[in-house]
Amino acid sequence: MSADADPAEGGGRAAGRSAAPPVPTAIARIAHGVEIAWSDGARSSYGTRLLRDACPCATCREKRAAPVAANPLLVLAPADIAPLAIVGMKPVGQYAYSIEFSDGHSSGIYTLDYLRELGLPRPGGGVQPRG
Repeated sequence: MSADADPAEGGGRAAGRSAAPPVPTAIARIAHGVEIAWSDGARSSYGTRLLRDACPCATCREKRAAPVAANPLLVLAPADIAPLAIVGMKPVGQYAYSIEFSDGHSSGIYTLDYLRELGLPRPGGGVQPRG
């Protein structure tokens, strides 16, 4: 975008200020997750498992940080066997989204910055999900 773009249209910069961070302009469900179109033209596709595994809530952060004990006789819970899906996604103010998953988990608040970081730059300017 050129420096003389109309700030009312989301472009340009005021003297001494940096451009506003990108915000979602559209969010759509896709086969196995969601796709976000960002105000800077990038698109991000996030798989359900990626979003669930990257949940930023305190409980999930603690589980990820805890050492994993080897358990050769692990018993799976019904939620571990059922396909994981996104049941709902609600805005939290103007800075984040709360995502509810089919396993009942819904306490994570995904900031826009965090959602943006979950994707990697793709050649050609887009964003792709991390593998």
